[in-house]
Amino acid sequence: MQVEETPLKDCFLVKPRIFEDHRGIFLETYHRERFAELTGIDTEFVQDNQSVSSFGVLRGMHYQKGEFAQTKLVRVIYGKVLDVVVDLRPDSPTFKKTYKAILDDKNLHQIYIPKGFGHGFLTLSEKSVFAYKCDDYYKPGSEGGIIFNDPDLKIDWDFPTKEMILSDKDRKQPTFKEAFG
Repeated sequence: MQVEETPLKDCFLVKPRIFEDHRGIFLETYHRERFAELTGIDTEFVQDNQSVSSFGVLRGMHYQKGEFAQTKLVRVIYGKVLDVVVDLRPDSPTFKKTYKAILDDKNLHQIYIPKGFGHGFLTLSEKSVFAYKCDDYYKPGSEGGIIFNDPDLKIDWDFPTKEMILSDKDRKQPTFKEAFG
């Protein structure tokens, strides 16, 4: 496993070691002790989630707040997505800054997203299977969101907005200013 710092504090790009031969591939998607050794962060994940999306589906920008905020380790099992995170921690030196990366079933990269971050992704392949580990259980009352095209965050999705497929909930998310003042 190779772990690279992103420009955002406490957020990491995780590159697994891939073993390939005539039968296919094998990789270790997570190793708690090794991750802690490389980052100094020891995270105990308690819930795994998975979604399936078609081309153009944008899910986000979502976050959990308060005592039920979640750290996540996200990856693509099948397909290709543009993954975007934003630091929403007011005391962080990278507050309101974003990071984006292509995650797909070829590079098998993952993003470690700490508590206090917003997250979203856009499916760039015909279909994507997206999986993530969480360090706390989902509690509906703790969820929050910011509109994907927020004028303050200026996220470049590099995709035509009129071709994006969003849930009604994601279309009606508040702006950053509405959510954080």
